[in-house]
Amino acid sequence: MAGAVLISAAEGGRDYPGKLTSFVLLTCLVTASGGLIFGYDIGISGGVTSMDSFLEKFFPSVYRKESAAAAAARATSQYCKFDNQLLTAFTSSLYLAALVASLFASTVTRGCGRKFSMLLGGVTFLSGAVINGAARDVAMLIVGRILLGVGVGFVTQSGPVYLSEMAPAQYRGMLNIGFQLMITVGILAANLVNYGAAKIKGGWGWRISLAGAAVPAAIITVGSIFLPDTPNSLVDRGKPDQARDLLRKLRGTDAVDLEFGDLVAASSQSRQVKHPWKSIVARRYRPQLTMALLIPAFTQLTGINVVMFYAPVLFKTIGFGDNNALMSAVITGLVNVLATFVSIYYADRAGRRKLYLEGGIQMFICQMLVGTLIWKEFGVSGEGSFDKGTAAVVVLLVCVFVAGFAWSWGPMACLVPTEIFPLEIRSAGLSISVSVSMLWTFAIAQVFLALLCRLKFGLFYFFAGWVAVMSAFVYWFLPETKNVPLEEMARVWRTHWYWRRFVSDDGLTGSGGDVELEKDKSGYT
Repeated sequence: MAGAVLISAAEGGRDYPGKLTSFVLLTCLVTASGGLIFGYDIGISGGVTSMDSFLEKFFPSVYRKESAAAAAARATSQYCKFDNQLLTAFTSSLYLAALVASLFASTVTRGCGRKFSMLLGGVTFLSGAVINGAARDVAMLIVGRILLGVGVGFVTQSGPVYLSEMAPAQYRGMLNIGFQLMITVGILAANLVNYGAAKIKGGWGWRISLAGAAVPAAIITVGSIFLPDTPNSLVDRGKPDQARDLLRKLRGTDAVDLEFGDLVAASSQSRQVKHPWKSIVARRYRPQLTMALLIPAFTQLTGINVVMFYAPVLFKTIGFGDNNALMSAVITGLVNVLATFVSIYYADRAGRRKLYLEGGIQMFICQMLVGTLIWKEFGVSGEGSFDKGTAAVVVLLVCVFVAGFAWSWGPMACLVPTEIFPLEIRSAGLSISVSVSMLWTFAIAQVFLALLCRLKFGLFYFFAGWVAVMSAFVYWFLPETKNVPLEEMARVWRTHWYWRRFVSDDGLTGSGGDVELEKDKSGYT
């Protein structure tokens, strides 16, 4: 298949001794819990902004418009009743802050270690949760959201790196996707909290929803205090003896000389790169830089965060009542969690590319069908409402869409960027990837309600078109990376039909031996 490269550590590459130890599992579980803070925030914002008591206190103009639309559902455009830039700024400000923070996180992660970066992110996120829970005006809400964003920026930059560096190559996909699994758990937890908080009499349930972010923040903050740093980070910061001892503990064997030697060699090469931000734009890193820019952008252009951020708002827009909208968000959150286990099982078996492509086809079909159903019921005017049967079909299609994302683009977008960068530019590369992700997350969160008002049902066709484009990109330009040790990852670009023109022998990083490749008639496996 053109563009695909399959390399296995057991098929000619480095096959390091060792096993999947309980120590690795424990450290990776604690680290993956960092995904809870990101997921909780994704899930909480949409539910809170659908609560009438929250809107009445902070966004009274939106509350009046939404109430008027509810009173005359068939005479008012359903597409535009939540269109308010200040309201969307409440959601999107976090991701703008995360974008900026992730750039600084690169320097902290490389200079102070991965665990310190996660600790710093957890403490900052905890502060933001406290401020939001006690908010008295919009200014306090925004300040709290900015602090939450700083925490998300640090944790999402350092957490996946930590997981990839701690995991054995043959289990890297499974363990790294644990971070994405925790994101989905956080979303589900937020949806459940919102559903319960909305029923609290007195109209203050939104405070519980916002302050509840302190729980996942406390988990990663306390957990990161007891985590060891990664062997890669210890070697890179001049602590080789500690790194070797830790590697023995991680792999459950004393026979770590081969892997440790590759780590030392990679670190030596890394120290020769004094300015990783300048080096990453060099021609030999063109493939990795392209993926760091496009994969997170494409992931957001699936439209997934339209569902995750604004699920209750979206369901209310298409005619669901308050409780039904929140319950539908809970259902999609549960599907999100369960479907992520599919990727945990198949990422290191079927490979990254197959999951990407299958998920792309599934999401494309669902987006097209949802857009068509909304067009059928609301047309261009937006006047109307769903009957129960059509509403049930929409929820089902959204669930199938979420499932497709949860076992493909969601976890792969966390996994692939963490494994394609050589050590010397890894922190800078991950910062770019996280920053691009946050930039597009911010943009879509900020403009979605305005786009829904203007593009109407066509918005779903818009996202479907992007799903088709990005699936074609994966088919032609993304090589397979399953089971390839991080220190040998640069070799996949050397054998790719397109990227090999940018990567010469002198440009290869990693100290491993030659990797033999099986090739089909077109030259690529």
